[in-house]
Amino acid sequence: MFAASVAAASEAPLVEFSGRRFSYAELHRQARNFAAGLQALGIAKGDRVGLFLPNVPAYVPAFYGALIAGATVVNFSPLYTEAELEAQVADSGARLLVTLDVPALLPTALAVLHGSALERLIVVRLAEQLPMLKGLALRLFGRRQLAPLPRSVDVATWDSVLASAEPKEVAIDPERDVALIQYTGGTTGSPKGAMLSHQNVSANARQIEAIDAHANERDVIMGVLPLFHVFASSTVLNRTVLNRGCISMLPRFAAEATLKTLERVQATAMPGVPTMFQALLDHPDLERTDFSAMRLCISGGAPLPLPTKQRFEAVTKARLVEGYGLTECAGVVSTNPFDGEERPGTIGQPLPATRLRLLDKDDPARDAPPGAPGELAIAGPQVMLGYWNRAEAAAAAFAERPDGRWLRTGDVAVIAPDGYVRIVDRLKDMIAVGGFKVFPSVVEGVLLQNPAVREALVIGMPDAYHGELPRAFVTVREPVAAEALTEWLNQRVGKHERVDRVEIRSTLPKTAIGKLDRKALREEVAGGG
Repeated sequence: MFAASVAAASEAPLVEFSGRRFSYAELHRQARNFAAGLQALGIAKGDRVGLFLPNVPAYVPAFYGALIAGATVVNFSPLYTEAELEAQVADSGARLLVTLDVPALLPTALAVLHGSALERLIVVRLAEQLPMLKGLALRLFGRRQLAPLPRSVDVATWDSVLASAEPKEVAIDPERDVALIQYTGGTTGSPKGAMLSHQNVSANARQIEAIDAHANERDVIMGVLPLFHVFASSTVLNRTVLNRGCISMLPRFAAEATLKTLERVQATAMPGVPTMFQALLDHPDLERTDFSAMRLCISGGAPLPLPTKQRFEAVTKARLVEGYGLTECAGVVSTNPFDGEERPGTIGQPLPATRLRLLDKDDPARDAPPGAPGELAIAGPQVMLGYWNRAEAAAAAFAERPDGRWLRTGDVAVIAPDGYVRIVDRLKDMIAVGGFKVFPSVVEGVLLQNPAVREALVIGMPDAYHGELPRAFVTVREPVAAEALTEWLNQRVGKHERVDRVEIRSTLPKTAIGKLDRKALREEVAGGG
């Protein structure tokens, strides 16, 4: 896929980073050189190569270069602690890790290198990713922003590993060989490594491109989602490479830098999570930013609050649509149409070649009764092979049917006759109140209708009489009393959905990509935080 786009658009820019452009030909050459370098280091087909990187241009040749060498890429979040990184390195069996020479990453990677079975560290120098003058300034005046490289036989620089020889060709079975081990976010349990084949990953890129009527037009996508995450891997990296577009990268999301960059490059699309779009709305520069080139913004990772969508579209005039995906599905399963009818509050319609069904919530061996909510199950070319080293979990993740195996999502949904899907809630998130089931997202949706509420999470709290009671945690955009919010909410929900109280906080826990983290909130509250 990568090589085909290089052949068709070799001198076109693939990555724009802080004003510097990297062409398809340049990054493809680096990828092949990296593949040859990996092979020279003894990396063979099926070996795991870890990427512990923020969004920097070297991510692209590191990702594709590992695949050219026949290796399996393992993405690690740059926000991981030493213990988290060490655990996933051990679980995946990664032999080699690519990272960046910044204090937030290199010391952690070095600690894991010397405390695990990891064999080698490859270090990208940030200064060499920047335009010449910015790189020189960083070397001369920004030493505190860089971590010193130790002299060690098991630590090498990125440039030193790029071999001048051509890599040996490796035979790949696209349906069976694992391209990517992508760990689940862990918001509903311990992270598991979803094994995604070359077909899973490339098919999802083709599925996304197939629904884009503007696929052959100017394509400059904002790369603010972290590339280590499956949402960005599918919608920012692989889909853009397939379409021969350009990724304008930022190392991390910051509202001001995002607004300045999208105006400077005249970006045409931006995938993000709801909290990103809310952060842009909250920034005073939003109304002064030129969004005229922006055709589409795509929200995923969490439900998109209707007030956020409406205000963002009103101010920017850019279309903001909601989609849905899973790590286990290489990224994207469904989306509201990029053009044509969309239905706010739904996750749209399934991508081409994607089949959906609803399973009985209490017995996944049966389908849900007609017209009733059920557990959403998915079949399609993007559905994972299974979980790495988790055979039992993989078996439990699928429902076997005569027409194939269906991935169980854990999400309760309803499907309209014309294919629009609405997620009701997650099975694991449901709160049992005296025999009644309460869906937190329903209560959160009501709370978000209050103009004072910015974000909301609802969890179940132990109760001696009812078993559990819902409790709401919110951040606000204007002063309001918690008691007033509690009264306002409980007048608008069913008796079994009434919360014991609303707690106002300055922040709510979020995952690495900015998604509200219900699991972390539960753990914090249970621990007395």
